[in-house]
Amino acid sequence: MTKATERGSPGRHRRDTNALREIALGGVLVGLLAAEPASAAGTLEHAPYGKTQNGQAVDIFTMTNELGMRVRFLSYGGVITEIDVPDRAGRMDNIALGQRGLVEYETLPGHFGAITGRYANRIGGAQFTLNGQTYRLIANNGANTLHGGPNALDHQVWTVAPATAQDGVAASLSYVSKDGDQNFPGTLTTKVVYTLTDDNVLRIDYTATTDKDTVVNFTNHTYFNLAGNGSGSVADQLLQIDADRYTPTGSDQIPTGEIAPVDGTPFDFRQVMPIGARLHSAFQQMVYAHGYDHNWVLNKREGDGLTFAARGYDPRTGRVVDCLTTEPAVQVYTGNGLNGSLVGSAGTTYRQTDGFTLETQHLPDSPNKPNFPSTELKPGREFHSTTVYRFSSDAALPPIPR
Repeated sequence: MTKATERGSPGRHRRDTNALREIALGGVLVGLLAAEPASAAGTLEHAPYGKTQNGQAVDIFTMTNELGMRVRFLSYGGVITEIDVPDRAGRMDNIALGQRGLVEYETLPGHFGAITGRYANRIGGAQFTLNGQTYRLIANNGANTLHGGPNALDHQVWTVAPATAQDGVAASLSYVSKDGDQNFPGTLTTKVVYTLTDDNVLRIDYTATTDKDTVVNFTNHTYFNLAGNGSGSVADQLLQIDADRYTPTGSDQIPTGEIAPVDGTPFDFRQVMPIGARLHSAFQQMVYAHGYDHNWVLNKREGDGLTFAARGYDPRTGRVVDCLTTEPAVQVYTGNGLNGSLVGSAGTTYRQTDGFTLETQHLPDSPNKPNFPSTELKPGREFHSTTVYRFSSDAALPPIPR
């Protein structure tokens, strides 16, 4: 952040914020809201990746669009292993952190690039009550359940098939989670479609149905580093989040139930701000999480469709990612658990702030917080959710005002 921004007037900040929102919305929404399938472009290739510890075959899939952008993912957990995008000079690099191989994805923590569910984020006390019945889940995050449990959807082999796409290439991933899986009620049939368009948009569409009342919350857990995987800290990369409020937590990182204003806190990213500017703040929420691991409540109304959530920008390479979603919130995590003990796919050790997530989702612990938007899914109804990541550079898009 330059000194000019620091000295800028409140009016200037408001104009910058409005300009950023207009740029993001104008540049992303056009052509994304229409979801009718059309003739596909680009290529979808696959190859063997290995076998799980219980002998299931896993493939790696490569989606490439006509501009050369590439997204690679596994049938195991739907894990996105690579997102190759150009910088301002057209140089391609992978901006997604990852593990070294299948064994590491199976056994090491981090949820790198995976589809997370049946319930993304935390459920306090590893239990919830639905229709008067208490369901006791499997605790895998202290006394809580994180991302659906220890053997959740990110640790399953999904069925992958080509799908039709509008101006690009797409793949459909399907999985059936049986009644009682990780102690959740209902057989949950889930489909996730990854679409890579020819204007460098990665779109993720989630659908799910159940045969019994249950709760669902899905997200993708990709860690972004816009300077490139293994390039070091994202502390100087810039972030804006279109959220006036967030959900404070207790020391166990379970929301208290309050939806608090970001004003005057390290969680105020309504104006562009370096990710690391307040990372070491003594603000109690930052102490609890050892950094950012919080849910921002987006500035949207119930019933709003695909709307702007956040933007990340790397001034060194010029890479930009805009995130839009139908979800009411986004979890930003700065990899606080990465301590140098894990060697990633770039051949370097990962440490805190080597990546950041934009996990679009419902609010954590919603089944135990009646004032939060409901995550219940009933038989006969279909869960729908869409998140878009649009990649560009400041060579083609005006840079974030700074």
